[in-house]
Amino acid sequence: MQGQAQQQAYDRGITIFSPDGRLYQVEYAREAVKRGTASIGIRTADGVVLAADKRSGSPLMEPSSVEKIHKADDHIGVASAGHVADARQLIDFARRQAQVNRLRYGEAIGIETLTKEITDHIQQYTQVGGARPFGVALLIAGVEKGTPRLYETDPSGTPYEWKAVSIGADRAEIRDYLEEHYREDMDLDAGVGLAVEALGEVNEEGLSPTGIGVATVDVETEEFSQPSEEELADILAEHDVLASEDAAADEEPEEEE
Repeated sequence: MQGQAQQQAYDRGITIFSPDGRLYQVEYAREAVKRGTASIGIRTADGVVLAADKRSGSPLMEPSSVEKIHKADDHIGVASAGHVADARQLIDFARRQAQVNRLRYGEAIGIETLTKEITDHIQQYTQVGGARPFGVALLIAGVEKGTPRLYETDPSGTPYEWKAVSIGADRAEIRDYLEEHYREDMDLDAGVGLAVEALGEVNEEGLSPTGIGVATVDVETEEFSQPSEEELADILAEHDVLASEDAAADEEPEEEE
């Protein structure tokens, strides 16, 4: 009994390693990410795609107030999974870093550079007493000198680059679907289609235009853009994942952390 109590004590502070080298608070932060609704990133030959499940827990909630995809700079989009408030703080930090780079060097910040600035900031909160890790993961997507880039940030402060990736709920199922259907030579429209199909794979009721967010950054313009609800409805219908009106009215997903 005493040994169990001593083991549990290692999760009381972020700066304390357990005897087997684990930081329990970081692992708890990863669990917070898993409780958030899914976000997907896909890198294609023509650009990058972000898609996010942003269904609200009540039909009385204004859909536009549920923010899962954000514009960090003209050429960079960010999607999140986990604690929304933590995500907002990191995205505000990313926007400041992007503007500082423009003012200091007179050019747009690189995707890898911005990702490492964010993960360095995240990492500081894994070794400072009196603070907790950020309970959120981010997908950072953009175009850098004509090259599409897609990164994931982890609550530990580690960056990963991906061709296609999912964060949040149902990560394993969505990743299996992406591994099976992803092609490196697909165009941007095919990437959008794959993203909504992957989300539809784990949402049996189907998807509604107000319950999903999609954004793209294409190589030609290097600009962040989001389709309208009407365009989203057409995309969902084209890929046979559009929810019926009855199903959309009945769905009551768990509210995100």
